[in-house]
This record gives sequence, C-alpha cells and structure tokens, in this order.
Amino acid sequence: MSTITVRRVAGHIGAEITDVDLAHPLDPATVEEIRHALYAHKVVFFRGQDLDHAAQIAFARQFGELTHAHPHEDAPPEEHPQILTIDPRRYEERYGANYRELYRKRKYSYYSGWHTDVTAAVNPPAASILRAETVPEYGGDTTWTNLVAAYEGLSAPLRRFVDGLRAEHRFLAGYRPAEEDGKLLKRVNDNLLVSVHPVVRVHPETGERALFVNPGFTDHIVGLSALESRRVLELLYEQITRPEYTVRFRWHPGSVAFWDNRATAHLAPTDLDHLDVQRTLHRVTLIGERPVGPDGFVSEIVAGREFRAESLVVA
Repeated sequence: MSTITVRRVAGHIGAEITDVDLAHPLDPATVEEIRHALYAHKVVFFRGQDLDHAAQIAFARQFGELTHAHPHEDAPPEEHPQILTIDPRRYEERYGANYRELYRKRKYSYYSGWHTDVTAAVNPPAASILRAETVPEYGGDTTWTNLVAAYEGLSAPLRRFVDGLRAEHRFLAGYRPAEEDGKLLKRVNDNLLVSVHPVVRVHPETGERALFVNPGFTDHIVGLSALESRRVLELLYEQITRPEYTVRFRWHPGSVAFWDNRATAHLAPTDLDHLDVQRTLHRVTLIGERPVGPDGFVSEIVAGREFRAESLVVA
C-alpha cells in the first residue's frame, strides 16, 4: 500500500506530497494516489527530489504520453526531446537581446503574464511537470489559480452566458508586433497554431466545469464585437486571478510542481528581470485531448495541427 502524505497548502488549490521518491518507479497505488491528489487540488508539489532529464521523463510517463518539448522548440536537450528548459539567458541567445523587451511590451496589464500552457494548440497539454535545477535565493516564485473555483464563483446567470461561448487562442495573443521584434516573431509565424476552444471546458476525468481563457493565449471571443470581447475577457481575467483562488510556490533546487493544465492557469515570476541571477527549470507536458464545452462543442483547428510527441517546428 502507498504511504505518501498529501497536505493541503491553500484554501482552493494546491497540496504538498511527501514520503515519495520520484526518481524511482512508483507502484500503481502510489500513481493513483498522486493522480487523485492532482485532480482534487489542481497542482501538487514535491520537495527535495533528485531528478535528471531521464528520471523526470520516466516519472511523467507513469501518468501519460509526453509531448515534444514545445511547438516552437527545435533544440531540446540531446536525447531528451520532451524537455523544455526554461532559462531567460537561453532565450536571449536564440532570439536576441530584445527578447525580454518584447515580453515587457506585451505586459500592458496585471493579467498579461497569466497563462495555461499551449492553449494555441487544439489539444493543449493535459498536465505539466516542472522541476527546479537552479533558482535564486530569493524571488522567482510561481503562482497557480484554480479555474474550476473561478467558474463556480461566478453568478448563475453569468455561468449560463459563458457556457455557450467560444474563443480563439494563438501565440502572442492581443499583441501587434513591430518589425524589430525579430526572430521570435518569425518563429511564431512560421509555426502558426490557432485554435477555437470553448470558454468553459468540462474536465474529462472529474466532470467539473472550468473557465478556459487566459491572457497569454486567448485572442478574442468568437461572435462578439471587439469591444464586447475585450470587456467580457477582462471580467473573466479578473475572476481567474482573484487571490483567493491562487497558491504561490517558493522554489528550491529539487522542487517539482505537477499541475492539471485543464483546470489551472499560472503566473511566471516577474520580479527577477532587474537582477543578475540564474534560474533554470525543466518542463515536460502530457499529451491532452481536445477540450469539450458544456454544450458539446469540441475545439477546432484554425491553423496548425495537434500537439503530440513529434516536433511541429519548421526551423
């Protein structure tokens, strides 16, 4: 029998799991307990884990098949194409010194850093697993929000309204690029992914309804005027980022976060750009299914193809 311990860390979201070593194969009972905790708490955290790329991939595969590192990633670690390394220095080397400036220009509001992973794809990842290799002594926390709780916190008339809406998702949503924005924009345009998702998705395992919009990828609500779409999305973004639905995680080397990408959005840290510090983490993602809305609408492709194990990248 499994002996893991699951301890809630916030009122609506998040739990820490202890008494488990992720570097070794888990027995089926432990896998199911972790899966159950993930569905119940939306994001689960592990401390003090000694994982390399191969061990992280092996752990993740106990929960499903893995995607390629990222739709725009053409140089994952050798022999580990599932790994996406998150390190701003690496992006600057690839896309130029204006990489950070591009993202600063996009952050025109508090909400802009929030996102659910790769919702530009018609089948966004079911879950993501991120481990910390090197982190600064201070700063660099990540915050998650519970999109099920956010949906349930809406009034009944508003829930009925959003249940029938669809929204278009794409990379660099809402940003109108300039010529000087360079290599990253060329990569996005050469590897276009655009999808229409239900604004509310029904979780395929729990049956819960979750708001499925996020400032990082949602471009507009289909069928509404530009003004109406902007106002509705701003209302929903305010709802999903309410502090009571969130949990904030302090990273240490060996920390691991495992989140249900169908029921959460998260905010990467914004407090390190002015500091000369190193922060290197590694992410893998589990292949997801096409979202389904309360009315049975299934997400549709506008451009690109499904996000799966093989690379999508046009170099």
